[in-house]
Amino acid sequence: MLVSKALLAASRRPGLRRLVTGTPATRRVVDRFVAGEDLGDALAAVRALTADGLSVTLDRLGEDVTSRAEARRSRDAYLAALEGLAPLGLGAAAEVSLKLSAFGQGLPDGGHDLALELVRPVAEAAAGIGTTVTLDMEDHRTVDSTLAALADLRKEHPGTGAVLQAMLYRTEEDARSLAVPGSRVRLVKGAYDEPATVAHRRRRDVDAAYARSLRILMTGPGYPMVGSHDPALVALAHELAAQHSRPADSWEVQMLYGIRPAEQRRLAAAGTRVRAYVPYGADWYPYFMRRLAERPANVRFFLRSLATKT
Repeated sequence: MLVSKALLAASRRPGLRRLVTGTPATRRVVDRFVAGEDLGDALAAVRALTADGLSVTLDRLGEDVTSRAEARRSRDAYLAALEGLAPLGLGAAAEVSLKLSAFGQGLPDGGHDLALELVRPVAEAAAGIGTTVTLDMEDHRTVDSTLAALADLRKEHPGTGAVLQAMLYRTEEDARSLAVPGSRVRLVKGAYDEPATVAHRRRRDVDAAYARSLRILMTGPGYPMVGSHDPALVALAHELAAQHSRPADSWEVQMLYGIRPAEQRRLAAAGTRVRAYVPYGADWYPYFMRRLAERPANVRFFLRSLATKT
């Protein structure tokens, strides 16, 4: 827990960012978790993954923009990504995920409204090629704004998805509110360093909270997206699907690009719908640090790579 907390703090420290991103050996590890720095790399990963029977969600990395110009560039990058996906003809098998903070959500003087204005054309473009958008969830201070944007977008694009983080105390109630027909919800444990006033801090408590929220979503009429690499929680999802006679196309498992890839392919081959979360882009540092913080094995892999001579 102390290592994870330190890594999450480091994800927001410019000095450490320069140190980590300037280390050549870091690239070997980043390549495991990030599909590449440009859209061409990401589309190549999409083609490879879908050829293996996986669905994908494409995430152009970048968050906490500090200007309206940056927010507009995020919109344009996602429109380009959807334009790149269109010729592949994958439909709903290739969606996009985005953070509203990359669209200006956190800017003063109308950040929420700006983000909603800029994300609308992305949702429209996604619908135009037969797919949709999922709104990633960030730290607890963004939840109300993100869920309000979700409700607004779903008026015209009912397939717009949301993410809930099991570690937050409020998530079970949010899951009940979102477990409605047509609603798509990705449930994750949570990768932010949240205070004890709003979130479970112990791993076993987070796991128990995840199981409770998962039961709510799997019991309801929506479309649950089980965002987890934890074998016990993936097994629980299968048990709940069987208990509630859920057909295979009424829910899915989502796993991060580069994490347990063989298991992703195994599950897909066995009939489970599996979607790989595929990040790309030059602004990979915050995402990378959160991946290290999530699992001690990731830290060991990073340290071994740094110690290996090129």
